[in-house]
Amino acid sequence: MNPEQFAQALAEKGILLNETQLAQYATYLRLLREWNEKINLTAITEPDEVYLKHFYDSISLGFHMDFTEAEVSLCDVGAGAGFPSIPLKIAFPKLQVTIVDSLNKRITFLETLVAELGLTGVSCFHDRAETFGQNKQFRARFDVVTARAVARLSVLSELCLPLAKKGGTFVAMKAASTEEELHDAERAIATLGGKLEEDIFFELPNGAGERHIVKIKKTKETPKTYPRKAGTPNKDPL
Repeated sequence: MNPEQFAQALAEKGILLNETQLAQYATYLRLLREWNEKINLTAITEPDEVYLKHFYDSISLGFHMDFTEAEVSLCDVGAGAGFPSIPLKIAFPKLQVTIVDSLNKRITFLETLVAELGLTGVSCFHDRAETFGQNKQFRARFDVVTARAVARLSVLSELCLPLAKKGGTFVAMKAASTEEELHDAERAIATLGGKLEEDIFFELPNGAGERHIVKIKKTKETPKTYPRKAGTPNKDPL
């Protein structure tokens, strides 16, 4: 998927990009490839694949959620090289983005990226998701909390639901079938105040694979005892 095909595919979904936004994606690609030679950001570096499997894939969240009207607050947990939050921020400039990642080198890249792209309303934090969710400044603050293929849904629920405000949404972006993960995560989702809203299945263009967007509504406050001490969800999820 080249830049022109990328813009056309998004236009067909009702997302129209201007020249400035297209230039921002081009700069993103350049910086991603440059920094990937110094630190491990992604195994996907070919331009056509980056546009399809990183940029388009990330923006697909905007096909199923409205980021156009109000200043929606979004927290991206374990963002890595900035996916999905930075491609979403470029496409939907009103988004207020908070990124948390456990590797400081990635945060340095993201801060450089944000500055080079001229983005405002983006904050990057070097922290573990387990401890970030315990911080009173961030707990129960965000309209949308998302994570893209970071861990199993049972673990992600424990890391992400505490950060979503009541009435907000935790959205997991998955590449594989989610039926088993949803079954395993039922207890964690309920315990942490969530309720499954929908599991949206679609396929990326050009036969690039299937995707699932799992939307979990935060219907009640997460108990104050969660998330548990750092590392626990990964070792022993709810």
